[in-house]
Amino acid sequence: SMPFLLCLKKNKSPVPLGRSIFQKHTPPIQQNYQALLESCLKSRRLFTDDTFPAHISSIGTGALLKKLPRNLQWKRPHALHKSPVFYAANRKQLDLCQGLVENCWFLAALEALTFHQDILAAVVPQNQSFERKYAGIFHFQFWHFGEWIDVVVDDRLPVNEAGELLFVSSVYKNVFWGALLEKAYAKLYGSYEDLQIGQVSEALVDFTGGVNTRIKLAEAPPDLWDILTRATYSRSLMGCQTHLGTTKVLKNGLVAGHAYTVTGIRKVTCQYGPENLVRLRNPWGKIEWKGDWSDSSYKWELLSPKEKILLRKKKDDGEFWMSLRDFKIHFVDLVICKLTPDLMSQEDGKKWMYSLQSGRWVKGSTAGGSLGFCNGNFWMNPQYWLNVLPVEDSKKSPSTCSVVISLMQKHSTKHRNRAPHLFIGFLLYKNTIPLPFFPEQYQESNRKLPPGFFTRHQPVNKHQVFLDEREVTHDFHLEPCVYVIVPSTLEPQQESEFILRVFSRKHILRIFNNSFDHIFLLQVNFFFDTPKEIVDRYEGKIWEDFFTKYFEQVSACNPEINAVQLQRILNNISWRNFRSFHLNFSLDSCQGILALLDLNATGTLSIQEFRVLWKRLLFYLEVFQKRNTNRAGKLDLVELHAAVQETGISLSNEVCNLMAIRYGDPDLQISFESFVCFMLRVEIMGEAFRNLTQDGKGIYLRESEVKPIPYCQ
Repeated sequence: SMPFLLCLKKNKSPVPLGRSIFQKHTPPIQQNYQALLESCLKSRRLFTDDTFPAHISSIGTGALLKKLPRNLQWKRPHALHKSPVFYAANRKQLDLCQGLVENCWFLAALEALTFHQDILAAVVPQNQSFERKYAGIFHFQFWHFGEWIDVVVDDRLPVNEAGELLFVSSVYKNVFWGALLEKAYAKLYGSYEDLQIGQVSEALVDFTGGVNTRIKLAEAPPDLWDILTRATYSRSLMGCQTHLGTTKVLKNGLVAGHAYTVTGIRKVTCQYGPENLVRLRNPWGKIEWKGDWSDSSYKWELLSPKEKILLRKKKDDGEFWMSLRDFKIHFVDLVICKLTPDLMSQEDGKKWMYSLQSGRWVKGSTAGGSLGFCNGNFWMNPQYWLNVLPVEDSKKSPSTCSVVISLMQKHSTKHRNRAPHLFIGFLLYKNTIPLPFFPEQYQESNRKLPPGFFTRHQPVNKHQVFLDEREVTHDFHLEPCVYVIVPSTLEPQQESEFILRVFSRKHILRIFNNSFDHIFLLQVNFFFDTPKEIVDRYEGKIWEDFFTKYFEQVSACNPEINAVQLQRILNNISWRNFRSFHLNFSLDSCQGILALLDLNATGTLSIQEFRVLWKRLLFYLEVFQKRNTNRAGKLDLVELHAAVQETGISLSNEVCNLMAIRYGDPDLQISFESFVCFMLRVEIMGEAFRNLTQDGKGIYLRESEVKPIPYCQ
C-alpha cells in the first residue's frame, strides 16, 4: 500500500457537502452454538448451515472460481477419512498447508498462533470432536472490531473428485481443525474469496485482540535482536513479508510478495564468533530459502556437532533458518502482535489500561478529511480527549509515559474485499492548558475544539502518514498531560465506521462531540487475577527482576553460568505455586540439564539458553501441578503418563515406565526436579529425531554422527 503524507494535495473537484444515507458496517450473523448442537443431537441429524451454505456462493464470484476443479464437491470429514480428528494435541505445530486461496497472510498468522496453546484454545475451542457429541457443527471465536464473537459452521468442506481438500489442509490427512477454522474465517468475512487479499497484521489481531508493532526492516532499530528476543520469550505472535516482485519464486528460494511466520530465533557460536539466526516458515509447507544457513548451507559445519543436529533440518517442509542480516535485507517488514503493549516500552509485568471508542465519519457532519486538503473542515472530525496520567511505580523516568494508539476502520459491506480500504490516520495534539482550567464552554458542553485551535497548534506526530490499511497504530512516549486525538480519512466526505483504541499504564479517554451531552468511558485492566495471566506476568517480570537479581549476580565476570551456578539460581527461586513443599535441584540434575541445553559444548549456559530453560520450567510446573492430584509433590506412574500426554508428547507405556525407573525413586515416584530432566530429555531427543529422520520412521547415522546426539545422564 502506498503511503500518503499528511500535506499531500490532489487536483480533484471537491465533493459537495450534504447528507446521504450512511452505510453502516454489517455485523456478522450470531448463532447459538450450544443450542444448535443440542437440537441436532436431539433430532439425530447433522447440522447444515444455511447462512453459509455448501454452495459456490460461499466460495466467491471472482478469480478464485477459475481455479476450482470441474467436479467440486462438499464432503464431511467422515467421508474423507476413516478416523477424522478435530485437533491432535500430540502433533507438533506447523502442520498446515495453504490451498487454492491465496491467503498466506492468514495461514502465517494461524501458524504463529500454534506456538501459544492457551491463545489457540480461545480461538479454537478444544472440546470439539468427530466422536463425542458429534453433530456436524463446530465453532470458533474471533476478535471482531472490539468484541469477541462466536462463528458457527457445519463441517462440509470443498474437495476435488479425489476427495482432497481444496483449501487449507493438514500434513496429517485426518486432522481438520485448520480447514474448519478457515471456513469460519471465510464466513466471518463473506466468502473464501474474501480471504485472497490481506495482511498478517490483520489476522493476528483477529486471533488475539492484541496490539501490533510494525517494524520496517530497512529502517530497523539497532536493538532489533533484543526486540525479537523479548517477543520470542513473551506472549507475542510474529509474521513478516517479502518484497514484491515480478518473479513468483526467486532464485534464492523466497517467494515474492509472500507472508511468512517467524517461528524462532537463536544465537549460535560459530568458529568466527556469534551469529544471530531467525527461523521462518513458508505457509505453503515447501519451497525454502537457499542462502546462508539454509538446510544445505556449508555454514552449519561451523557449529558444534550437537548444535548442528538440534537446529538443522534437512527437509523441504517450508521451515528454514537465515541470518538476521539476510532477514533485514530480504524481508520488508516484521509484524509483532502482543496481548499487552509492553514489547517496545520495556515495562513488562505491569498493568496496562485499555480503552476503546467507536465512531464514524459521516458526510456533511464528521467527515472532515485531513489537514492536507486545506479545506477548513478538519475540525469537523470526531475529537477524543486523552488524559495521560503519571504512574507512581514506573521504573522509567516519570517525565514520559508509553502510549499506544490504534485506529481501525470497519468495512461497510458483508464482504471485506468488495470495497477498498480508505486512507486513514490520526493527529495527536497536546493541550497546553490543564483540563480543570480549560474553558468551560468546551469542557462542560462537550463541544469540539474550534478550527482556530488546529491552525495555531502543531500536532505531536507532525509526519503522520495516511495508509490504505485496516489499522494504523503508533507508539508514543508522552508527558502526563491532556491530549486531543483527531482520527480522519485522507480525503474529506469519505464515510466509514471506525474504532479507536488506546493502551497505556494509566489514562482516561472520552469523546467530545456537539451531538452528545454525556461522556463515554470504557476502561479495562489487563492481567486479570487468573493463573494464566499470572504466569505471563511473572514471565515478563523475570526479564527485569529475575535475570538481574540472579543470573547477572552469579555471572558478573562471565555472561554464562555453570552447573553449580545454575543449581544456586534454581534453588533460590521463589516458586509461587510450590510453597507447600521445598524444591531441591541436585548438582547431578543441574549437570544433566546443562548437558542437554548447552548446544555449543562450552560447559555453561548462555542467557539465551537459560531463557529456553526458564520457559520450559514454567510449562512443566503448570503440567506437574495439574496432574499431581494428591498434592504430595511427586507423580506416580498413572499421573506421569497423564502429565506426558498433557505436554502433547506421545510415549509408549514401556518407554514411560523405563523413564520412571531411571528418574524415579525406589517407589517409582517422580519429583518435580526429576520430571524436568525427564521432559527435557524426551523433548530434545524428539527434536533430534525429527531433524535427522528422512522418512519419519527411523534415523540412519554414520559413526561420526553417533556421539554428538544429546543425552541426559
